[in-house]
Parts: sequence; structure tokens; C-alpha cells
Amino acid sequence: MSSLFRSARLGLIPAVGIIAGCAHLPEGAEYSDPYETKNRGVHDTNVSIDRTLFGDGEKKGIVPTFPRPVAKGFINFASNLASPGDVLNRVLQGKPGPAIETTVRFVVNTTVGIGGLFDPATAMGLEKDETDFGETLAVWGSGEGDYIVLPILGPSTERDALGMVVDLAIDPLTAIIPNPASNFAIAAAAASSAASRQVNADLVESILYESADGYAQARIIYLQNRRYELGEDIYVFDPYEDPYGQ
Repeated sequence: MSSLFRSARLGLIPAVGIIAGCAHLPEGAEYSDPYETKNRGVHDTNVSIDRTLFGDGEKKGIVPTFPRPVAKGFINFASNLASPGDVLNRVLQGKPGPAIETTVRFVVNTTVGIGGLFDPATAMGLEKDETDFGETLAVWGSGEGDYIVLPILGPSTERDALGMVVDLAIDPLTAIIPNPASNFAIAAAAASSAASRQVNADLVESILYESADGYAQARIIYLQNRRYELGEDIYVFDPYEDPYGQ
């Protein structure tokens, strides 16, 4: 049964590739946001949740502030747990060099770095190389599709949202670590997200609470950063940008 389940999970790969392969932007369009009304509703809900959990710069939220070394440990640990998925995606992208280097990095940080809480691999010259199935789809030629805002998770695209689903399905750790122990990875990812939110508090709060239009600003920043990461450096016009650079 387990082998059948794994085969079914791997069968998601070509299916998602076919779906996302049709999701290219119309010619001349900077982005596609046909669900803006619904997206704004989800964005507003996410902002309310963020304000409750972390505060808005003026008042504190209900999540206690992690000391910076603890926050860094959470981020390192979750990043290390994600490394086997990074390796698999690099293989699917046809990039064996980064796959091998990430494997070595994972072994070093899991052993010397005490399960990934510390990051000695970077000091050894093994730089972090994070990827995901959304990038794999991009390498396979899939377009980014429509811009969407996911509950809790925030800005995304159709391609990246599909990629998240496949990443969960094909994560090698779920095949190695049985439940309920594998659920620990989900808790680690949640703790890492909370730690990252606190580490990047100034940037997040400037977008969500100080922008003239937090939704539009989040969309611009997400799409520009994501396209830069994937080598799809398509400029997205910012209506609030100072044309004189002042």
C-alpha cells in the first residue's frame, strides 16, 4: 500500500506540469490578477491574523518574541529539514551539482550542526540552495499563472501554489519518517515562519501597515522577488514608486 501511495504521489508531477504549463501571462501583461476582489478579502484576513499574532509595530501580539539566536535556530532547523526536498527538486530540474552539494550540506548540518540548529556547512563554503517544485515547474517551461493570495501563507501564484502541494506530497522525509513523527516537520516549519516574521518585522510591517495600499505593495514585492529568484526578471510597475528616485 505504501509503495502504491508513493507511486500515486509521484504521478502528481506530470499532472501538475500539464496544468501549470498552460498558465502563461497574456502578451504585454505585467501580471494576471483576475481574482483581485477575493484576493483582497483573503489579504485583509491575513493582515488581521498577523496583527493578532505579532502586533503592528505599535502594539504587541500574542506570540512571544523569540530571542534572535532562538529565532535563528528555528529557521536553520526548518531549512535543514527541507533540504531533502531541495535535493529532489534539483534532480528534477536536471541540476546534479547543486543536488550533491545540498546533500553534503544536509549531512554536515544534521550531524555537526546538531540536527540543523546550527549551520556549520555555510562556514565550510557549502552555501544554502533552497528551491521548490514551483521552480521546477518554471524550469520545465510552465508560466506563473494568476496571482493569488493564500490563507495564512500569503502571496503566491497558481504555479507556486501547485508547487507547494506537490512539495508536500513528494517530500522524501515523509517516506523515511513515519507519522506522527513526520508531523514534527510541520511544527518546525510553523516555528520557522513565526521566527522569520519577527526577524523581518520592519519590512513586513512597512508593507502591511505603512503602505498606501498594502495589497498592491505585497503583490509587487512578491512577484518581483520571485521572478528574480527564478531568472524571470519581468518588471512590475509600482504606482507608488517615485519616478525621480527621491
